[in-house]
Amino acid sequence: MTTHDLYTIPAELSTWDVDMAGSARFTWEYDEGRDRMLALYQKGKDKQWDSTKRIDWDIEVDPYDVLGLPDQFLAIHDTPLWHRMDERTRKEVRRHTASWQFSQFLHGEQGAMICSARIVESVPDLDAKFYAATQTMDEARHAETYARFLQEKVGLAYPINPHLKSLLDSTLSDSRWDMPYLGMQVLIEGLALAAFGVLRDITSKPLPKQILAYVMQDEARHVAFGRMALRDHYRQLSEAELREREDFVIEGCYLMRDRLRGREQWENLGLSPAEVDEAMTAVDESEYLRLFRSLLFSRIVPCVKDIGLWSERLRNAYADMGVLEMAGQNLEALMRQDEEIADKIDAERFATEEAERAAEVAETIALGETAS
Repeated sequence: MTTHDLYTIPAELSTWDVDMAGSARFTWEYDEGRDRMLALYQKGKDKQWDSTKRIDWDIEVDPYDVLGLPDQFLAIHDTPLWHRMDERTRKEVRRHTASWQFSQFLHGEQGAMICSARIVESVPDLDAKFYAATQTMDEARHAETYARFLQEKVGLAYPINPHLKSLLDSTLSDSRWDMPYLGMQVLIEGLALAAFGVLRDITSKPLPKQILAYVMQDEARHVAFGRMALRDHYRQLSEAELREREDFVIEGCYLMRDRLRGREQWENLGLSPAEVDEAMTAVDESEYLRLFRSLLFSRIVPCVKDIGLWSERLRNAYADMGVLEMAGQNLEALMRQDEEIADKIDAERFATEEAERAAEVAETIALGETAS
């Protein structure tokens, strides 16, 4: 079965061609480069992992309860629309919600892979090219992982959301070398990292928790890479050039916020047009989703501030979105936490496996002694 067979909505094209502008830049300066960037590159090499080995794919997943969350986390829970649904339809709501979320993660990871390759091609500094090359491999692994999860465990997929597609189009078609950093490393990766973190921390299911934690361990480095490169570059830009970047950030953040509404998910559940509108009203009024949206900007807002884009108009846009207070988040602390959680999951998993193996050996020895 191909992925196209899993799509709830037929994908418009088998491939999506984006016309990209700009130059491929070579550099003949092979000095050591920036110490922090090279340290990040070394960490990127050291932290490579194989998804077929590190993730326990033998764990069973209920496609109608992928994350193990109570129904209160669904936007339409306890609404008149929810109460009119039979249990079969509610099960489909749970399945489609998880499928839509992980499908957008998958498409975003492919976008990140292409943007990383674009950075290798266009960024002028060799140390940045080195790190972006490791990130390209990371993103390939993430796309591989989410695709396998959807294909083998959920059995359902959604095409790319139009808002995510629009932001990727703007990011890749811009000729300026810093725009893939700004669009992908700061906006798309920043929002994805926060989304992964929320789901990682609330899911009760071991397989999605593993996947989200291990992907986040990589993504924390990627956001740090974008911050480092853009902070250096934006110190050299004029006010007019910075304003252009701020315009891009404001538009991109509104696109990312609207992406979370996921109208296509509700349109594909067999609901009437009036019921789809009812569902979208519930989405817009959901206290859980309002908090979720706010948390999703916990990585983006402080990162945008850190790289030097923090004019009054940008702050006003974040105030309008209700996320300005996220500027006070400590990115370094969040990244350390992402590393520690992944390492803790590894330690717990492998300690359990060692204990099980030791018990099997002890049982075998005991049986042998009894037989003798």
